[in-house]
Amino acid sequence: MIATPYYFVIVFSMRRRNRRRINYKFNETYFKPRGIPLNQLAESIITFEELEVLRLRYIKKLDQEVAAKEMRISQSQYQRDLSYALEKISIALIEGNAIKIEKPIAKKE
Repeated sequence: MIATPYYFVIVFSMRRRNRRRINYKFNETYFKPRGIPLNQLAESIITFEELEVLRLRYIKKLDQEVAAKEMRISQSQYQRDLSYALEKISIALIEGNAIKIEKPIAKKE
C-alpha cells in the first residue's frame, strides 16, 4: 500500500497594523539631489511613521521605550521602523535617489 502524503497548508494572517500617533505636521513631500530633474531620479519612499520615528530619536532625543509609548506602538515595531527608515535614507543618499515622503491614507469611517 502506498502512503499518500498529507499536505498541511498553514495560513498566516498578518496582524492589523495599529494606527500610530504622529505629533508633527510634515510639510515637505520630496527631497532630491540638486541639478537633476525629478523625473530622471529613482525614488526611495519614506512613510510618515518612519519619519516620525526619526524625529523622535534624532531630534527630540527620546530613547526607544519613551518614543514607542509616545507613538503607541511596541518597542520592537519602533526599532523595525527606525531600521527601515535609516536603510532607505542611506540607500537614497548613496545612490543619489529622490526621497519621497508618503502621506498616510485617510481611513474611511
